[in-house]
Amino acid sequence: MSHETTATEARHALSSIDHRRQQVIAEIDVPRWYWVSVATGWVALGVLAQYGATWAFVAGTLAFGTVHSAVAAWVLSGRHASTSLSIRSELVGRRVPVFVFGFLVGMTIVTVALALIAHADGARNPGILASVVVAAFVLAGGPRLMASVRGHAERSRSAW
Repeated sequence: MSHETTATEARHALSSIDHRRQQVIAEIDVPRWYWVSVATGWVALGVLAQYGATWAFVAGTLAFGTVHSAVAAWVLSGRHASTSLSIRSELVGRRVPVFVFGFLVGMTIVTVALALIAHADGARNPGILASVVVAAFVLAGGPRLMASVRGHAERSRSAW
Protein backbone atom coordinates (compact mmCIF):
# COMPACT_ATOMS: atom_id res chain seq x y z
CA MET A 1 0.00 0.00 0.00
CA SER A 2 1.67 3.15 -1.23
CA HIS A 3 0.84 6.63 0.03
CA GLU A 4 1.54 9.66 -2.10
CA THR A 5 2.81 12.65 -0.10
CA THR A 6 1.02 15.84 -0.91
CA ALA A 7 2.76 19.18 -1.21
CA THR A 8 1.02 20.35 1.97
CA GLU A 9 2.22 17.29 3.90
CA ALA A 10 5.77 17.80 2.61
CA ARG A 11 5.75 21.49 3.62
CA HIS A 12 4.43 20.54 7.04
CA ALA A 13 7.15 17.89 7.47
CA LEU A 14 9.89 20.32 6.41
CA SER A 15 8.49 22.97 8.74
CA SER A 16 8.51 20.47 11.59
CA ILE A 17 12.12 19.54 10.84
CA ASP A 18 13.12 23.20 10.73
CA HIS A 19 11.39 23.80 14.07
CA ARG A 20 13.27 20.87 15.65
CA ARG A 21 16.58 22.19 14.27
CA GLN A 22 15.83 25.56 15.85
CA GLN A 23 15.18 23.83 19.17
CA VAL A 24 18.51 21.99 18.97
CA ILE A 25 20.43 25.16 18.06
CA ALA A 26 18.80 26.95 21.01
CA GLU A 27 20.36 24.30 23.28
CA ILE A 28 23.93 25.27 22.31
CA ASP A 29 25.10 26.94 25.48
CA VAL A 30 27.05 26.50 28.66
CA PRO A 31 25.11 26.22 31.90
CA ARG A 32 24.26 29.54 33.57
CA TRP A 33 25.99 28.38 36.75
CA TYR A 34 29.28 28.39 34.84
CA TRP A 35 29.20 32.16 34.27
CA VAL A 36 28.03 32.82 37.84
CA SER A 37 30.85 30.62 39.20
CA VAL A 38 33.49 32.33 37.07
CA ALA A 39 32.25 35.78 38.12
CA THR A 40 32.17 34.78 41.79
CA GLY A 41 35.65 33.31 41.58
CA TRP A 42 36.85 36.48 39.86
CA VAL A 43 35.62 38.65 42.71
CA ALA A 44 37.00 36.23 45.32
CA LEU A 45 40.43 36.45 43.67
CA GLY A 46 40.15 40.25 43.68
CA VAL A 47 39.43 40.21 47.41
CA LEU A 48 42.33 37.81 48.01
CA ALA A 49 44.64 40.01 45.97
CA GLN A 50 43.60 43.05 47.97
CA TYR A 51 43.43 41.68 51.51
CA GLY A 52 44.98 38.24 51.54
CA ALA A 53 48.55 37.18 51.93
CA THR A 54 50.47 36.50 48.76
CA TRP A 55 50.44 32.77 49.43
CA ALA A 56 46.62 32.87 49.84
CA PHE A 57 46.20 34.69 46.53
CA VAL A 58 48.49 32.21 44.77
CA ALA A 59 46.68 29.25 46.39
CA GLY A 60 43.30 30.73 45.46
CA THR A 61 44.41 31.29 41.89
CA LEU A 62 45.67 27.69 41.63
CA ALA A 63 42.46 26.36 43.19
CA PHE A 64 40.32 28.44 40.83
CA GLY A 65 42.34 27.22 37.84
CA THR A 66 42.19 23.61 39.00
CA VAL A 67 38.42 23.63 39.51
CA HIS A 68 37.92 25.42 36.21
CA SER A 69 40.05 22.94 34.30
CA ALA A 70 38.18 20.04 35.92
CA VAL A 71 34.81 21.20 34.63
CA ALA A 72 35.88 23.05 31.49
CA ALA A 73 36.14 20.06 29.15
CA TRP A 74 32.54 19.11 29.80
CA VAL A 75 30.99 22.55 30.27
CA LEU A 76 32.79 24.34 27.46
CA SER A 77 31.77 21.85 24.83
CA GLY A 78 28.55 23.84 24.50
CA ARG A 79 26.72 20.56 24.20
CA HIS A 80 25.34 20.16 27.73
CA ALA A 81 23.39 23.29 28.60
CA SER A 82 20.54 21.16 29.86
CA THR A 83 20.15 17.60 31.04
CA SER A 84 17.42 16.93 28.46
CA LEU A 85 19.62 17.06 25.38
CA SER A 86 23.21 16.48 24.36
CA ILE A 87 24.08 18.03 21.02
CA ARG A 88 26.37 16.46 18.42
CA SER A 89 29.84 17.96 18.48
CA GLU A 90 29.72 18.55 14.71
CA LEU A 91 26.91 21.05 15.20
CA VAL A 92 28.65 23.00 17.96
CA GLY A 93 32.12 22.77 16.47
CA ARG A 94 35.32 23.57 18.30
CA ARG A 95 34.63 27.26 18.65
CA VAL A 96 33.09 27.30 22.13
CA PRO A 97 36.24 26.43 24.13
CA VAL A 98 38.39 28.69 21.96
CA PHE A 99 35.98 31.62 22.23
CA VAL A 100 35.46 31.20 25.98
CA PHE A 101 39.19 30.84 26.63
CA GLY A 102 39.90 33.94 24.54
CA PHE A 103 37.13 35.81 26.34
CA LEU A 104 38.54 34.88 29.76
CA VAL A 105 42.10 35.83 28.75
CA GLY A 106 40.75 39.16 27.51
CA MET A 107 38.91 39.68 30.80
CA THR A 108 42.16 38.97 32.67
CA ILE A 109 43.89 41.71 30.70
CA VAL A 110 40.97 44.07 31.36
CA THR A 111 41.13 43.26 35.09
CA VAL A 112 44.82 44.11 35.30
CA ALA A 113 44.37 47.28 33.24
CA LEU A 114 41.41 48.47 35.33
CA ALA A 115 43.24 47.71 38.58
CA LEU A 116 46.29 49.66 37.42
CA ILE A 117 44.14 52.60 36.32
CA ALA A 118 42.18 52.57 39.58
CA HIS A 119 45.41 52.34 41.60
CA ALA A 120 46.93 55.25 39.69
CA ASP A 121 43.77 57.24 40.36
CA GLY A 122 44.10 56.57 44.09
CA ALA A 123 41.25 54.10 44.56
CA ARG A 124 41.31 52.38 47.94
CA ASN A 125 40.58 48.88 46.60
CA PRO A 126 41.64 48.79 42.95
CA GLY A 127 41.81 44.99 42.72
CA ILE A 128 38.34 44.51 44.10
CA LEU A 129 36.94 47.33 41.98
CA ALA A 130 38.46 45.85 38.82
CA SER A 131 37.31 42.32 39.63
CA VAL A 132 33.72 43.42 40.30
CA VAL A 133 33.59 45.34 37.00
CA VAL A 134 34.99 42.37 35.09
CA ALA A 135 32.67 39.94 36.91
CA ALA A 136 29.77 42.02 35.57
CA PHE A 137 31.33 41.79 32.09
CA VAL A 138 31.54 38.00 32.49
CA LEU A 139 27.91 37.73 33.59
CA ALA A 140 26.72 39.85 30.68
CA GLY A 141 29.27 38.89 28.03
CA GLY A 142 29.33 35.13 28.52
CA PRO A 143 25.74 34.56 27.46
CA ARG A 144 26.19 37.02 24.56
CA LEU A 145 29.24 35.06 23.44
CA MET A 146 27.16 31.90 23.40
CA ALA A 147 24.41 33.68 21.44
CA SER A 148 27.07 34.43 18.85
CA VAL A 149 28.00 30.74 18.70
CA ARG A 150 24.33 29.82 18.26
CA GLY A 151 24.07 32.40 15.47
CA HIS A 152 27.01 30.81 13.70
CA ALA A 153 25.39 27.37 14.05
CA GLU A 154 22.18 28.79 12.61
CA ARG A 155 23.99 30.26 9.61
CA SER A 156 25.85 27.02 8.94
CA ARG A 157 22.91 24.70 9.60
CA SER A 158 22.59 23.91 5.95
CA ALA A 159 25.64 21.70 6.49
CA TRP A 160 23.60 19.23 8.47
